Amino acid sequence: MILKIINKSHHPLPKYETQYSAGLDLKAFLPEGPITLEPLQRGLVKTGLFIELPVGYEAQVRPRSGLALKKGITVLNSPGTIDADYRGEICVILINLSQEPFVINDGERIAQMVVARHEQAELVQVEELSETERGAGGFGHTGKN
Repeated sequence: MILKIINKSHHPLPKYETQYSAGLDLKAFLPEGPITLEPLQRGLVKTGLFIELPVGYEAQVRPRSGLALKKGITVLNSPGTIDADYRGEICVILINLSQEPFVINDGERIAQMVVARHEQAELVQVEELSETERGAGGFGHTGKN
């Protein structure tokens, strides 16, 4: 699959860090200087990237596990969805869930982007759904870890 991309930042294009990586690291594009997220503060961080996805694909913006574990920084609307018809700049909504201020520097890896195939469902209204063993049980209903 070919992904068309415009890079208005001064950073290299995102790349897969290992042979079997699913996500491309997204970097902060902060030409005006660093951003500080105070505890429980959220902010929109630009990447300088614009993409054109093929029809039938989406890009999911997800947290970086290292930032989440070590610093308490995560993507607020995780996963953020970029639709195939979106042509604006990729931006990432980050939130600081730690008790310490977090400084985001230009070029810092802030999130990862996974490109995935999807389908649009045809909705058919019905009066009943088929029976299953689980039924309507949810939110830990199975009792399995």
